Amino acid sequence: MSFVSVTALNKTYRTATQTLQVLRGLEVSVERGEMVAVVGASGVGKSTLLHVLGGLDSFESGTIQIGDADLSAMSDADRVAFRNRQIGFVFQFHHLLPEFDAVENTEMPLRIGRLAVADARPVAEALLRRVGLGDRLNHRPGTLSGGEQQRVAIARALVTRPALLLADEPTGDLDERTADTLHDLLREMHREQNLTSIIATHNPRLAAVCDRVLRLEGGRLI
Repeated sequence: MSFVSVTALNKTYRTATQTLQVLRGLEVSVERGEMVAVVGASGVGKSTLLHVLGGLDSFESGTIQIGDADLSAMSDADRVAFRNRQIGFVFQFHHLLPEFDAVENTEMPLRIGRLAVADARPVAEALLRRVGLGDRLNHRPGTLSGGEQQRVAIARALVTRPALLLADEPTGDLDERTADTLHDLLREMHREQNLTSIIATHNPRLAAVCDRVLRLEGGRLI
């Protein structure tokens, strides 16, 4: 059985004046260890798909199976706990907390999981060194470059050793040279941490380092 298995997934947004069905009976299977790119036009629903897969957003019908876990059968509390343990997120904007330094931001998911500072700190520091920020451990986000901020965001996403990485335009705000170094880093971390990765991107260079490319069109993946 595939590590990520999605069947007949439907997601609709409703306003006072219109109904917009973003995902229409979407089906996809991702094998353990695969790195998959999801491409498509702006506004087609790539971010929505990742939010639904990661339990950040609800859906009307269908099933989402990640490993042995059925997200569609989970309570809200169980979904939050599962997300914290098993899923890492990287977004286009880093969403780092400005009042905390790189180490404090990176260790945050471990602290949320109630790991003591004495245990969380060395894990966060080691991961930051791995992503090339050994000399920026105590720098706050405002003193880091865009590429460095995104490296912290990647470290934070991976600090809990998740099984699944979901990345939404992770290099969309970076210049081409910086983006290329991040593409290589994402691929390296994918291999080193035995991840299954799903990456939404407009960048053909990022899609090219993935094992498979899927296009989201008309609410379905092809």
